[in-house]
Amino acid sequence: MRLTGLESPPLECDTQLTQLGRAPSKHAGMVNIPVYRGSTILASTLEEWESRKSADNPMANYGRFGSPLSRALEAAICELEGGYGSILFPSGLSACTHTLLGLLQAGDHLLITDNVYGPTRIFAEQVLKRLKIQVEYFDPADVSDLTRRLTDRTRVVYLESPGSMTFEMQDVPALATAAHAVGALVVLDNTWGTPLYFKPFAHGVDVSVHAATKYIVGHSDALLGIATANERAWPALQASAHHFGEIAGPDDIFLALRGLRTLAVRMQRHWENGVKLAQALALHPAVERVLHPALPDHPGHAIWRRDFEGASGLFGVQLKPMTKTQLSCFFKALRLFGIGLSWGGYESLALLVDPLPARCASAAIDGGPLLRIHAGLESVQDLIADMSQALDVACNAGADDGAVRSAALA
Repeated sequence: MRLTGLESPPLECDTQLTQLGRAPSKHAGMVNIPVYRGSTILASTLEEWESRKSADNPMANYGRFGSPLSRALEAAICELEGGYGSILFPSGLSACTHTLLGLLQAGDHLLITDNVYGPTRIFAEQVLKRLKIQVEYFDPADVSDLTRRLTDRTRVVYLESPGSMTFEMQDVPALATAAHAVGALVVLDNTWGTPLYFKPFAHGVDVSVHAATKYIVGHSDALLGIATANERAWPALQASAHHFGEIAGPDDIFLALRGLRTLAVRMQRHWENGVKLAQALALHPAVERVLHPALPDHPGHAIWRRDFEGASGLFGVQLKPMTKTQLSCFFKALRLFGIGLSWGGYESLALLVDPLPARCASAAIDGGPLLRIHAGLESVQDLIADMSQALDVACNAGADDGAVRSAALA
């Protein structure tokens, strides 16, 4: 139920972030719900013990099935995304994989966008195929390609918009309509859009997955995944988590709930910094092109403007061909950008990436090396200056040891 002041009017999302998942009167007046650590939960009477059981899970009164802390975060995310139920996982990948395991069985057909998060693709190739699930990929920018591949055995269509590393936008409503026409469920990795900037269930999605490790936690100090489902998909999602014994740690849940309180403020800064940094990099002579959906020249910009309410700080930069020496000099010259996996924290990151040679359903183009950039919360002028000077250093490093090229995908 939507949180409202005196039932009218509904609270704005920024206000909801400060109010959802809080119950001071139930926790000795604490503004934040304390960390609950424990396995055994005692009942005072047999009648109380019996009353805590649920029809779908007679063992629900046990630490593995949640605490006031975990339920608070689940309820908050569910409210923000507009779903029926949410459940926590110990990592973003765990949320992705257990969602798929819960919705698929042997003999089913799974369609995945060709620009999906690499570990999800590896899981599909190395685990789902072994379970006799047919896995196929489709061009993220071509709705008709998905339509041609749909069959009466297609049970799930897995989306990620924008896609990992190459940032193609997908027409989620059109893809969802096509998937639902054959009875398939639509799963979307919504980590880039966050619960604030993309409303998955309003666009036809059945299950929304987040690596809460990233923007929801926001401080690069916890691992967590969240999946939210509509009423149709919820029973299978919930059962999958319970059957596999998945449980997120209480300290990570506490950090995510803490991070949620400042999500709107942080995302506004990530959005602004990302766009300004992307615009500046597009003008540098070492840059071939910038891959950011919020820029007007991005091929998917119209979809972003139509469906999204903002942008994150993550985008791609394709450089002009560089030697290995030049790339090494570039990364050594960076002062404010760390080199590391993940993103979504307060800090800025730069990483040399490979858009997976395994990609098979999109037209390949040749080009220079591809960088994944995350614009953090620093002064954007400092970020622009740092990235610009590092690119200048790379351009001035002339050792000819062979150009590094990337098989990026259009």
